[in-house]
Amino acid sequence: MFDHILVPTDGSDCAQAAVGYAADLATRYDARVHALSVADSRTLGTAPQADQIRKEREEIAERTCNDLSTSGVSTEQAVRTDIPHKAILRYATEQDIDLIVMGTHGRTGVERYLLGSVTEKVIRLSDVPVLTVKAEEDGEATYPYTDILVPTDGSEGAEAAIDPAIDIARTYDARLHALSVIDTMSMGVDVRSGAFLEALEEATQSAVESIEELATQASVSAVETAIEHGNPYRGIRTYVEEHDIDLVMMGTHGRSGIGRYLLGSVAEKTVRTSPVPVMTVRRSE
Repeated sequence: MFDHILVPTDGSDCAQAAVGYAADLATRYDARVHALSVADSRTLGTAPQADQIRKEREEIAERTCNDLSTSGVSTEQAVRTDIPHKAILRYATEQDIDLIVMGTHGRTGVERYLLGSVTEKVIRLSDVPVLTVKAEEDGEATYPYTDILVPTDGSEGAEAAIDPAIDIARTYDARLHALSVIDTMSMGVDVRSGAFLEALEEATQSAVESIEELATQASVSAVETAIEHGNPYRGIRTYVEEHDIDLVMMGTHGRSGIGRYLLGSVAEKTVRTSPVPVMTVRRSE
């Protein structure tokens, strides 16, 4: 599933957090990891300064490849001069990248909602899955994965993450959790107690059972299903914490144009607030 993995890096601790995750996946999938460092074309300035910045980017890419090579991973380094998120997306297309692994800030409070503009744009616009990894000061790596969560509401967008989640669970011999959180918070009191809720519960039950069936057919070692009620992204967060989840897999909309910028509020909030890495998978148009 993953033959070419891209790690964009600027040498920061935030970017460095992604390297170990990329190396672990590459080892499991026998993949090549591409270390890409981008010189921002908007801030290069004068010629001597531009040359120095490009040289620094080359050193960063080389250092990242050296770090990856210690894990026995096949690597390729690249430096581009462009607007960072555009360079990353263009490189992913040109090199047939299967997965982008990016670090995000490991902040708390209000600042934990700020992923960084480059990561934000890549997540929203990438056609290939994007794994976001927080750089926590005292955090520990969550790989190798033992418990993987795939939330679903039964929609086509959510379904995009099912096959990759099953493949990773099988590759890591991990337990796969299928969770559906019914958003009762947005329903009226009358609706919550009526036939509509019953129909919704049946639909969500069918959605998680479908994942269980597919995972069992794919020889995933263990599968658990759950249906919760409440605020979806908070329900996902609570489930992650209570079940020691290592990785969350979420599908996003397969939109074009302006709509590409809309992940869906649940996916977006989960990416921003999850204490563990989140892989977003876009549904093909």
